[in-house]
Amino acid sequence: MTVIAAPTATLPTAWAHLHAALDERRPVAVAYHGLLRVVCPHALGWRHGRAMVLGYQVGGQTSTGHLDPDPAKRWRCMYIDEIERVATDVEAAWQTPANYNPQHPFNAIDQLSAAISDDTTTPRSVE
Repeated sequence: MTVIAAPTATLPTAWAHLHAALDERRPVAVAYHGLLRVVCPHALGWRHGRAMVLGYQVGGQTSTGHLDPDPAKRWRCMYIDEIERVATDVEAAWQTPANYNPQHPFNAIDQLSAAISDDTTTPRSVE
C-alpha cells in the first residue's frame, strides 16, 4: 500500500469534516446510501482514484436493521463522494475495537492519506 497526501483539488465535500473528526477522535453521523450511520472515522484514503473512509459504526441505521453484536463486524468502508451529508454534533463516545490494525488499517484502499495510529496516540496525517 502506498501512503500519500490527498490531492486537495479533488477532495469531496465531506472529506474535511471526516478528517477533522479523525484528528479529534470525534464520531460523526453520515447519510450514506439512504441510511444515517454514526461512525468513528479511523482512516482516509483512495481506491482507484476515489476517496474512501474507514469508519467504525457505533450507532444509527444499518442495511440489516441492527448493529452486529460482534464489534469486529461494525467496520464500514464508504466512498466519500457517495456520502450525502455529515453531521458533527453527535453525542456518542469514540470507539476503537480490538481488531483495528494501526500498521495496516485499511485493506480496501490503494493509497492511505490519514489514519489513527493506535488508540492512545495522536492520529497521523501523511504529508
